[in-house]
Amino acid sequence: MLELFIRLRIKLHIIKSLKKNNLMVCIHQYASQDKKVFSQIGLTFAVISASVLLIDYFVQLSVIQPSLLNGETDGIPILTQFNPHGLFIALEDLGYFMMSIAFLSIAPVFSGKNKVEKAIRWIFIINFILTMGSFILISAIYGIFREYRFEVAAISFDWLALIISGILLSIVFRRAIKS
Repeated sequence: MLELFIRLRIKLHIIKSLKKNNLMVCIHQYASQDKKVFSQIGLTFAVISASVLLIDYFVQLSVIQPSLLNGETDGIPILTQFNPHGLFIALEDLGYFMMSIAFLSIAPVFSGKNKVEKAIRWIFIINFILTMGSFILISAIYGIFREYRFEVAAISFDWLALIISGILLSIVFRRAIKS
């Protein structure tokens, strides 16, 4: 049962990583010509984020889980998601940190023509501040023994930003289509 849950969780993260890029492409298309440089930078960081996370999750599904199920454990501990000091956690940290930079980069696209755009801009800025702040705070308290702490914080902030901004972006995009 745990194996099924883990596989489902990883598959959802893979889908989310790909969908984030779709969202960034939509934002790039929406951006006015003078703001396209910001959306392009944001899209670039989103692609970096998705690439890191896709490699991370694909290795877990295709290498780590089958190896563990077959009792092939040589060299696995450094790669598995169950090692708080392993490569999986480090790559997730990097991937979600890159996503917060992507959000910060696209914030200027939403110049504040209305309250919804201002809210979107601030959601992206606050997401970056919270992610960076949690990294600094957790690193200051725990040093190199951050373990899962930053990963959980970064994923939580990015998911929250995606959910809230997704709702607001649907309003902005619908208004853009109507006008």
